[in-house]
Amino acid sequence: MNVKNNISNTIYLDYNATTPLEDEVLETITDALKNTWGNPSSSYPEGEKAKATITTARKQVARSINAQSSDIVFTSGGTEANNWVIATAIEHFERTQVKSQHQGEHRLKPHIVTTTIEHDAVTLPLINLKDKGEIDVTFVPVDKECRCVTVDDIVNAILPNTCLVTIMMANNETGVIMPIKEISEKISAMESESLRPLIHTDAAQALGKILVDVEDLGVDYLTLVGHKFYGPRIGALYVRGLGEGGAPLYPLFFGGAQERNYRPGTENTPMIAGLGKAAMIANDDLKSISEHMREIRDYLEKRLLAEFGDSKVKLNCSLAPRLPNTSSVSFIGQNMEGYKVLQNIKGFVCSTGSACHSNECKPSQVLLNFHVPFDIATNTIRLSTGRSTTKEDIDAVVKELKDVISSLSEIAI
Repeated sequence: MNVKNNISNTIYLDYNATTPLEDEVLETITDALKNTWGNPSSSYPEGEKAKATITTARKQVARSINAQSSDIVFTSGGTEANNWVIATAIEHFERTQVKSQHQGEHRLKPHIVTTTIEHDAVTLPLINLKDKGEIDVTFVPVDKECRCVTVDDIVNAILPNTCLVTIMMANNETGVIMPIKEISEKISAMESESLRPLIHTDAAQALGKILVDVEDLGVDYLTLVGHKFYGPRIGALYVRGLGEGGAPLYPLFFGGAQERNYRPGTENTPMIAGLGKAAMIANDDLKSISEHMREIRDYLEKRLLAEFGDSKVKLNCSLAPRLPNTSSVSFIGQNMEGYKVLQNIKGFVCSTGSACHSNECKPSQVLLNFHVPFDIATNTIRLSTGRSTTKEDIDAVVKELKDVISSLSEIAI
């Protein structure tokens, strides 16, 4: 599936932002809209058919991350899943503390450990709760040498009242992969009188690009987002041992008994079916998908270096373990701000992390937190390739970038 804009026939290089529906996924959704429209909670044939469709999708999602189907709960997307984990960890801490607390003892405030490079769906709810005085948060910085968070820095941030450690599996702006498995192993091996904190990873950018195995990762919770792997805009939350003495999960909403009383509301059967199909494709074709993305990404970066040289272009975090499809690219020099580059591009689309208002342009705080210098971060665009991106596409992109950068250089003189 080669994604082109139907009007301008532009090349799409913003797959980390969202992906189109895979053809098989669209067919699955369409079929479900036509044939499994019944209420999954109803016992008559139409309802039973819808329920069976959801059961199949749950198994497909579970298989894609090596989980049990009973450990999967469907959500509206990654934001809900991440907020749900945070709320659950806080409530579990409060319930546990009440049970274990002696009369008259001072109650501790729940503490959460995260990083400075998380998605807003994690960062903003934590800041909101912290500002309201409900929790304490430690934002662990990225190590300047390895360009990722280190295991020791995460473990050293854990306190007796730490109820949750939440770290993204791979960063959406740089593609850098975090050492989730090693962090989980170290936390699980900690000897402490306090309860082990729950462990969550937002894997929105990971599925369909790299292996996602919850048993290997050792996490209690994992967030999946359909529209990042050619599926619909819903999500799923993995909860280790859900309902069987594993990680806790407390409802955010109250109403019906859907999703085993964890998430009320009549299930969105067509989108759930599409999510299952997308997860199945991402898992079954992972090797070929990942290899193709890496080949195209590497070709892109080699072409950029060949055309501009390392004195004019910088590949941010390129030495760190990265997703196979992501390049954070900065052009060196005056008048090279990322938003200006994008304003002059006509033949392809990508993104920039800069927030620009009037004549002021502030670089992405995430890039700054990855220790990218201010002026370099300001001049950054993100190019993220997809399953069908070709070398011919890359040749066209690099050619246009060369023309645009040349034009901006002349204006700066």
